[in-house]
Amino acid sequence: MFSVVLFLRLGFVVGHAGLYQALAMFAVAYFIIGMTVLSVCAIATNGALDAGGAYYMISRALGPEFGGSIGIMFFLANVCGSALYVLGLVEAVVDSFGIPPGQKGGTGVHVLPQSYWYELLYGTVLLALCLLVCLVGASIYAKATFLIFLIVAGVLGTILVSFFATRPIGVPIRLPYLNGSEIENGSFTGFSLDTLRKNLGGGYGVDYTTGQMMSFSSVFAVMFNGCTGIMAGSNMSGDLKRPSYSIPRGTISAVLFTYLVYNLLAFLMCATCNRILLQKDYGFLRDISIFPPLVTVGIYAATLSAAMSNLIGASRILYALARDDLFGRALALAKKTSASGNPVMAVILSWLVVQLVLFSGKLNTIAGVVTTFFLLVYATVNLACLALEWASAPNFRPTFRYFTWHTCLLGIAGCCVMMFLISPVSASASLGFLLLLLLALHYLSPSSTWGYISQALIFHQVRKYLLMLDVRKDHVKFWRPQMLLMVQNPRGSARLIDFVNDLKKSGLYILGHVELQDLDMLPSDPLQSQQDSWLSLVDKLNVKAFVSLTLAPSVRHGVRQLLFTSGLGGMRPNTLVLGFYDDEAPQDGLARHPAFTSAREEVPLGFPPLREPTTPKLLSAQEYVGIVADALKMLRNVLLVRQLESLDKAWELRRAASPPPTIHVWPVNLLRPDSARYADTCSLFLLQMACVLNMARAWRRARLRLFLCVEAGTMPHAQEEKLRQLLKDLRIQAQIQLVPWDAITRLHWQTCRGPPGGPAEEEEEEGVVNFPTNTTQVSDEYVCAANKLVLEQSPAPAVRFLYLPRPPADTSLYPLYLHQLELLTRGLGPTVLVHGVSAVTSTQL
Repeated sequence: MFSVVLFLRLGFVVGHAGLYQALAMFAVAYFIIGMTVLSVCAIATNGALDAGGAYYMISRALGPEFGGSIGIMFFLANVCGSALYVLGLVEAVVDSFGIPPGQKGGTGVHVLPQSYWYELLYGTVLLALCLLVCLVGASIYAKATFLIFLIVAGVLGTILVSFFATRPIGVPIRLPYLNGSEIENGSFTGFSLDTLRKNLGGGYGVDYTTGQMMSFSSVFAVMFNGCTGIMAGSNMSGDLKRPSYSIPRGTISAVLFTYLVYNLLAFLMCATCNRILLQKDYGFLRDISIFPPLVTVGIYAATLSAAMSNLIGASRILYALARDDLFGRALALAKKTSASGNPVMAVILSWLVVQLVLFSGKLNTIAGVVTTFFLLVYATVNLACLALEWASAPNFRPTFRYFTWHTCLLGIAGCCVMMFLISPVSASASLGFLLLLLLALHYLSPSSTWGYISQALIFHQVRKYLLMLDVRKDHVKFWRPQMLLMVQNPRGSARLIDFVNDLKKSGLYILGHVELQDLDMLPSDPLQSQQDSWLSLVDKLNVKAFVSLTLAPSVRHGVRQLLFTSGLGGMRPNTLVLGFYDDEAPQDGLARHPAFTSAREEVPLGFPPLREPTTPKLLSAQEYVGIVADALKMLRNVLLVRQLESLDKAWELRRAASPPPTIHVWPVNLLRPDSARYADTCSLFLLQMACVLNMARAWRRARLRLFLCVEAGTMPHAQEEKLRQLLKDLRIQAQIQLVPWDAITRLHWQTCRGPPGGPAEEEEEEGVVNFPTNTTQVSDEYVCAANKLVLEQSPAPAVRFLYLPRPPADTSLYPLYLHQLELLTRGLGPTVLVHGVSAVTSTQL
């Protein structure tokens, strides 16, 4: 984990920040790193790791969108880190062998010219050396790391001894931005209490390499780069034999060791070196060493090792991104490997990007950017571990247990705070770039089989909130329709599915289907193979619906099952929607639906062809009405929808603005003219459903027209005013239209057994509670006249809402009841028959 910061920038940090603030910086940095290390160890010990390190961990935990976007950010962090260490190495080489400023010719070993372009040339040569090692393979670097560690440890030992063994000396400092004849003098005082006191507080000055004024955040940005090596082991996860064993032990040991070394060296520097030496001479450790050449070797070894480590890490991340095919052809070249499996093309591409970053010229210039990238990656690693912990998935069982969600949260908070303190602009730009990558991958990347943590988190939260959704606390103010739409074959119900989606008003929506088979006679459940077709249908139609399939000996039994079992907790269907039972031949609306008109789409989706007109139906008229009766017994509202496949919603709602499309509402039971009430539970439910449709985004241009059937001598204007007040109380905007229907009701009374108000009417009022027996008293002539009355109201609406009477108590009258409904709605176009059993409107605040 040691890098250029240890030898070339630790004095810079202490000189500007002072001992107290330097120790605070180390504490903050290692707090963030410590929390991140715990998360890394937890994820690394939860399963087999492959190449890619942090990218592999994040992508397999959070999914391809987060993984791919963070993978690119981590690739850039490693690339910039490699460039930073190369620039640090160039600085050390120029300091040792460069011609001093102000001199035209070199003397002795000081023979290298100094300028921007010469230093870029030196960096290019050194980077080419790193490239050669990486092309040969990471195994050579891995074998050399132990030797490099021994060299660095020996140099550290020499430096520690030098603080005690070197006598006080003056160190002349030749600054590159001054005339070569002007020299500042730094001092190595040896252990001095006075020197320590002067170095305790901060003393921020100008950085002589960039000319910028230093601050806590800018110095922290430089210092933090010496701590980013925690990912070196995880980046080589594909090259380790036992990554789940090696990464936790190696990473934790490195963190503890480097933290102690940094704190010890900071104290020794503050106690022995004056501030001028610390701030103005980045290579002062060589000047005070008992054996300067060894320090030079240590600087070269540490910086070259760190540069190669970041280059290898960047190439492995790029290779993993290319292999996962998240960016398609853009990274196809990076997939190519050598015979030994070394991703040579990824190494070359990474080398090219590092070479571009070298044009920045100075180490301190890119330090803030590198730190921001690494902090963003560390925050995401903590987020991945936090998400896994909060999801409570049974398969998240890391063998490393020394972490909690608190440590993950603290790591995320620390990274975000320091990221914005260092550079708000860089942090904002990085987050913006990350968001763009995330959105691009969400919409463009192929689906993966890695598993999405979002699904686990959604499951966890939904379960928790479903338990909190107490049906005993339901209130009519917050009622919403929760639909169960029964579909026999989606081919003939595409527009019906879309229409009910507009009616649900953010409520539950379930597509139900009954398969007429006996599981005892089958080798396996046939519904499992159909589930994917139904889910694909929901995706293609872009409706927010669930799918519920069941096996039953009859359709009626299947609908009962779904009404009893569909939903969960407080989210259960309260409204059953059925297509109308008639003799019209079904039409394949799926083939004409815009979602399936593309030549690339396959229309079948695994659904069988539609029933031929001559083929007998799977459902009898008796059973159909029985389903309606069952739903009402179970206190479910019922909607019967007819001729919805003839509704071209796009045309209806986009036609000329004048006049706008209309929705006709008939809140009176037209099959019971002796009970012309419009304020009962069913009428109010019908009003609510029409209003809900009008509130849907696609139907907001439509206008509600409410028809009030009146008879002569019944004070129609008073009834109109009363209805208008009701609509005002219910906050429903609708146009009221009076419809005289004396001629219609006269037909009814001519066929009734008694006059209005007589015994027959009393029998009917009693029958309202226990299924009306009015079915036998309504003639076909009257029903046809009522149908004509509805049809004559112009202009023709987009859809009509009519009152649905209860089925008769006598099941033998079911066919007659259905016949009357067919006569009532014949030729009306898209029509919804509505019967409500629950209070759904409220005038309260």
